[in-house]
Amino acid sequence: MSTTLSENPTWAPHEITEDGAGGRDLAAHLTGLGAEGLTDLLTEHKALVFRGFGVTPESIDPVLDRLLPTRLPYVHGNSPRTRVKGNLYTSTEYPQRFTISMHNELNYARRWPSRLAFYCEKAAESGGATPVVDGELWLASLRPEVREAFAGGIRYVQNLHDGYGLGKSWQDTFETDDRAEVERYLKAAEAEWEWGPDGIRVVQHRKATTTHPVTGVEVWFNQADQWHPAGLGDETSKELYDILAPEEFPQYVTFADGGLIPDEYVTHIRDVGLELAVDVDWREGDVLVIDNVLTGHGRRPFEGTRRILVAMCD
Repeated sequence: MSTTLSENPTWAPHEITEDGAGGRDLAAHLTGLGAEGLTDLLTEHKALVFRGFGVTPESIDPVLDRLLPTRLPYVHGNSPRTRVKGNLYTSTEYPQRFTISMHNELNYARRWPSRLAFYCEKAAESGGATPVVDGELWLASLRPEVREAFAGGIRYVQNLHDGYGLGKSWQDTFETDDRAEVERYLKAAEAEWEWGPDGIRVVQHRKATTTHPVTGVEVWFNQADQWHPAGLGDETSKELYDILAPEEFPQYVTFADGGLIPDEYVTHIRDVGLELAVDVDWREGDVLVIDNVLTGHGRRPFEGTRRILVAMCD
């Protein structure tokens, strides 16, 4: 069960409307707020929804320039999406009938964006909300034995094909066809890798939690439930097991020592995150900004056409 902005008694994104901002356009409002003021507001509230400012595809750039001073490319991203212009992308193009569980963007990487901004160019005919969750609350709500089991960290495995295969290719993942550039990125990311005849295998060891650099709070910060077959649903999981060994899946996850993560832990993590989530129901022109450490996000299924654009910054 999800909640709306006003129904969660514990936490919800902070909503800022055009009337409350004094009738100015959003870029002007953000200019008046200033970079430091925006950072303070986002750190305090974890997520901000700007509503009623009439942001259009033509006027989104100056808004993003103020929200995200240094827009990042989606290098090493595992979600299918399309670059619109510059470092502005479509949100995930994962099939619309599926729920995308809660996660922090690129938290399996050595470095992740500190902030994400979503822009609603077209709202779906029905569904399609972006759920957001307080990462501190998510961590605190997990069963103690699950938190303890993940204390040693996580091992992520990616098998990225060379153009033909399941999942994304390594060229799409790293936004380059230069193997030397990929190796430079992975070396800096403290990852292990091995090239094969059909692509590259990448292994990364990461912590299951992290602390916010300003507030110091500890948050749940991994994608174990998204990389584990049990998080895909029984039918999809069975299809993968029928054709591949787990270590050959496009992406896979174990405990840091290589031990198997129980299915029940994965579904517990996924379900708790979704149950705590607050849905941001889109209206065209809305902008959502989240602190990517303090706040996880996902996507609800939808019908019709939906176009949400996303950008990120360090």
